[in-house]
Amino acid sequence: MIAMARRLFPGAWLRKPHYAQVRFSYMRMKYLFISWLVVFIGSWVMYVQYSTYTELCRGHDCRKIICDKYKTGVIDGSACSSLCAKETLYFGKCLSTKPNNQMYLGIWGNLQGVIKCQMEKDTQLDFGTDPEPRKEIILFDKPTRGTTVEKFKEMVYGLFKAKLGDQGNLSELVNLILSFADGNKDGRVSLPEAKSAWALLQLDEFLLMVILQDKEHTPKLMGFCGDLYVTERVEYTSLYGISLPWIIELLIPSGFRRSMDQWFTPSWPRKAKIAIGLLEFVEDIFHGPYGNFLMCDTSAKNLGYNDKYDLKMIDMKKIVPESNLKEIIKDRPCESDLDCVYGTDCRTLCDQSKMRCTTEVIQPNLAKACQLLKDYLLRGAPSDIHEELEKQLYLCIALKVTANQMEMEHSLILNNLKTLLWKKISHTNDS
Repeated sequence: MIAMARRLFPGAWLRKPHYAQVRFSYMRMKYLFISWLVVFIGSWVMYVQYSTYTELCRGHDCRKIICDKYKTGVIDGSACSSLCAKETLYFGKCLSTKPNNQMYLGIWGNLQGVIKCQMEKDTQLDFGTDPEPRKEIILFDKPTRGTTVEKFKEMVYGLFKAKLGDQGNLSELVNLILSFADGNKDGRVSLPEAKSAWALLQLDEFLLMVILQDKEHTPKLMGFCGDLYVTERVEYTSLYGISLPWIIELLIPSGFRRSMDQWFTPSWPRKAKIAIGLLEFVEDIFHGPYGNFLMCDTSAKNLGYNDKYDLKMIDMKKIVPESNLKEIIKDRPCESDLDCVYGTDCRTLCDQSKMRCTTEVIQPNLAKACQLLKDYLLRGAPSDIHEELEKQLYLCIALKVTANQMEMEHSLILNNLKTLLWKKISHTNDS
């Protein structure tokens, strides 16, 4: 019977193997296509990341621009000879997070430091971009030949008044700048040195570093050349987390990365000491002798600490004078509050009746600092202070600039937090 069926329907006995072969070929092509797609996408992502890295880290270009200006006599400064002639100032590991703000670990003779250099940026200033774009057409053009020291002092005084308002003793600050600008310490400021100093004073970070040079949490200025400057080395360049090669970063989901960062932190008493340092820095820039400065990018990547667990500010580019910010944001056209943001953290309200941004920043520096410290301090906090610490942190985060008696509440909460943390760690070796 079977033999007869095979003779009558010979194709029926061959059909199944034929379909199996077709199915196998289809599956193989499917897997080959998926594999090719994964390799293509992976290669493309790696290429994009590599291109981003090479754009971020342009130390060679930065050095060439500065040294060309130095060798032609346009600029001068205390770091120029070491960088361009003696070649004893070296660029090390790249720390840049934005192409136009180059940052590197550096070695200057026997000293270690951080080199910061400004690169060109074509886009114009807005709230979503860096507040200090470098524009080659105006760089190093002031002061002009024939400018006297007295005239230069007037220029610097006028710049400070525009940035800081009528705050403190601006004449004393001018003299401090002139002392720093005298890179070779010969008792006078040359035209190339003055050009370097003028370029540096356009940078809010540099100005703030000069104002706060005697403060514990501001890295010391070591030298400058043009608008490149060198600060002291900070051992740990982020508040928490671990530095990984960029190719590994690609493979880690962002949510898991944030959780993982919290695993790589110092012991709790050391975290408390670092947190006290941040609170002290907030005090330093809150209504100091030259007015109030606003933290417009409160990120863990902008904070670091040394081997004694003293907080050091790594990046202060988005810490700006309040009076200057008000001038920038005043009458900015807006449709909603989202249009009234400077940096990432300085927010004002949109006046819907005028469709213009108001000038009063909603959240004070202390509230932003507490928001950053909340998870950092509560994770691993001793049980006997955990509840009170959480309460104080949430009170701190709730602070608003527009609240009645804000300055009194600001001081009270800040002192309560510092006292609570100090009492807990004062008897430990980490304090």
